[in-house]
Amino acid sequence: MTDATVSTLVTATGPEPALGAASSSRAPNRKSRKKNAAKDPRRKITWDRVWAQRALLAMAVPLLLYQILFKYVPAYGWAIAFQDYKPGRGSIWDQEWVGFENFVNLFTGVNGERFARVVVNTLGQSILTLIVGTLGAIILALLLNEVKNQPFKRIMQNITYMPHFLSWVIVASLASVALSLPSSGGFINQALMGLNIVDEPVLFLTESNYFWGIVAGTNLWKELGWNTILYLAAITAIDPTLYEAAEVDGAGRYRKMFNITLPGIRPTIVVLLIINSGWILSTNFELPYFLGNGLVSERAETIDVFVLRYGYELGNYSLAVVAGIFKTIVAIILVGSANLAAKRLNQESLV
Repeated sequence: MTDATVSTLVTATGPEPALGAASSSRAPNRKSRKKNAAKDPRRKITWDRVWAQRALLAMAVPLLLYQILFKYVPAYGWAIAFQDYKPGRGSIWDQEWVGFENFVNLFTGVNGERFARVVVNTLGQSILTLIVGTLGAIILALLLNEVKNQPFKRIMQNITYMPHFLSWVIVASLASVALSLPSSGGFINQALMGLNIVDEPVLFLTESNYFWGIVAGTNLWKELGWNTILYLAAITAIDPTLYEAAEVDGAGRYRKMFNITLPGIRPTIVVLLIINSGWILSTNFELPYFLGNGLVSERAETIDVFVLRYGYELGNYSLAVVAGIFKTIVAIILVGSANLAAKRLNQESLV
């Protein structure tokens, strides 16, 4: 019997259709498994992929160890918040335990009034700095994106980036000189008087109402160029064909900017706002400390300055730890709330 005859008999008796049906039934199963794997990201992680990315994972190990060593291991020091801690008594476990007495002392009495004031100052400086810094970075990124002369664009980027690499001590000194009297090199007063905006020099660093704006403006000058990096990167990820289609429809630069560029970087803006919300109570320490004085202390003193002056300098370490715990708890609540709000508004979120 020849091979042709065998194949004819097999086809006639029915096994061939059965095999075809089996193969066709397995195909949808394979497709469904692929779809399920695509829906469940946990199934994508395999040992083969881990081994293929071993170099990246090895580079991440030092950063992970750094976070554990300097962020999580010191957390055992939170026990000081529940003690009357005195360094001379020995280790942290040989101290007198006082329960929540330090929490009561921080939020009530004279300390409570002072702490409430510094919380308001911290929130005011941080929120104003965040709003001004975010708007400034977005506007600068949009303007730099419209610059077609590449050499000029690079020069402008370098000029705006450079202040980021100055220490805050130098920045505070520069701000102090800039806001001083014209006889001391205060060019801001010179400019205001030259433009006839003011008739006599303004003592900026002695007027408490100006202090929040001084902090926000100084932060803006230092970090403006650096904060634009992520926004410029997000702009480069926008599909160029969208601009071409808009140009064909007769859209100008401003129309493309508002209808394409801003919606394209909106996820980046939302994610950065969520991340920065966790730092609301961790405002810059150097500027309030170096620029503040007795005349503006009611508006200048922040939580970090309060912890230094009334915690560490007076030897009240337990009070300082309680303030740190308060900042951590509030930061977690703010990040979680901002992330939940972004989800409810169908925006990008961290989790």
